[in-house]
Amino acid sequence: MPVLVLLFFITAVLYASVGFGGGSTYNALLVLHGADYRILPSIALICNIIVGAGGAFRFSRAGHLDWRALAPWIVASVPAAWIGGRIPISETFFIAALGLTLLAAGVRLAFERTPAAPGGEFHPPPATLAIAIGAALGFISGLVGIGGGIFLAPVLYFLRWGSPQKIAAACSLFILANSLSGLAGQAMKLGDVGGVSMLAEYWMVFPAVLIGGQIGSRLGASKLSPATVKRLTAALILYVAIRLLWRWGSLVF
Repeated sequence: MPVLVLLFFITAVLYASVGFGGGSTYNALLVLHGADYRILPSIALICNIIVGAGGAFRFSRAGHLDWRALAPWIVASVPAAWIGGRIPISETFFIAALGLTLLAAGVRLAFERTPAAPGGEFHPPPATLAIAIGAALGFISGLVGIGGGIFLAPVLYFLRWGSPQKIAAACSLFILANSLSGLAGQAMKLGDVGGVSMLAEYWMVFPAVLIGGQIGSRLGASKLSPATVKRLTAALILYVAIRLLWRWGSLVF
């Protein structure tokens, strides 16, 4: 358990620096630790809430959070995340779905050119498109038990939605909102199988990500350059995707 707590702390520092909660890696670490896969999403979402709340606060104070532009994404994603969180899935499907979606997101972001429009201007998409994409991302996020920022970031980069810091800030708030909604759905599902009591065994990871998230969000809001933010984002997504797919392969073959 001490090693797991340390890894959760390191994950929180790294992910919070780029506006993420770290839910995907928390899930991967718990899978490798041998935890019951049914409780993985709930633990990851609780950690996301802790890290996302601190990240959203610090990015907001730094002036990077655009509440109005992000509203359509969150309004659609929150109910969709709750629906996804209520759907029971198998362990192999859980790992495969998470790994494949993260691989696609990481590759897309790694090869995306710098998202700056002529003159340094950015153009948020129409509200209808934001609502449709937000709902889809929210559902997938709730299904696999993450906040969805790791899916949202490549989409926002592709749409030239804003600067890297602004996108990192948007992801923090998106993760916080979807994690709260997804956790509500996961808690109802756990109640059906009597899994709530199993969460207590992992209580030590929660203060670890609280401290790590505060450190990381401070670095991301004021210390890291936009190019560094983007490189870290792509590297983290691809690393986690490969680890998850390797684990999925060992279960199937």
